[in-house]
Amino acid sequence: MRMMLTVQLDTEKANEAIVAKTLADTMKSVFERIKPEAAYFGAVDGLRTGFVVFDLKEPSDIPSIAEPFFQDLGARISFMPVMNFDDVQAGLQKV
Repeated sequence: MRMMLTVQLDTEKANEAIVAKTLADTMKSVFERIKPEAAYFGAVDGLRTGFVVFDLKEPSDIPSIAEPFFQDLGARISFMPVMNFDDVQAGLQKV
C-alpha cells in the first residue's frame, strides 16, 4: 500500500546528529530498505520535516521503519495511506 511517512525531527537531537554526522546515515539506512517513490524536506511548525512516499509491503514493517527515527532523532512520525491520480480515478469508477 502506498504510504506517506511524515517525519518531524526533534531540533536538539537533529542538531546533535548533524554535528556527529549521523543524520544522513539514519535516513539512508531507512531509505535503502523502503526505496521511496519520492521524498521531500522542509520546515513545518519550526521543525525539520520529511515527507516520504513509499510502498508499505506489510504493516509489521512499521516498527523497523519508525524506530530509527524515534531512537536516533527523537522524531514525531505519522503514516498515512495515499493515492496517486490514477488510484483516485480507479476508485471513482467504483462509486
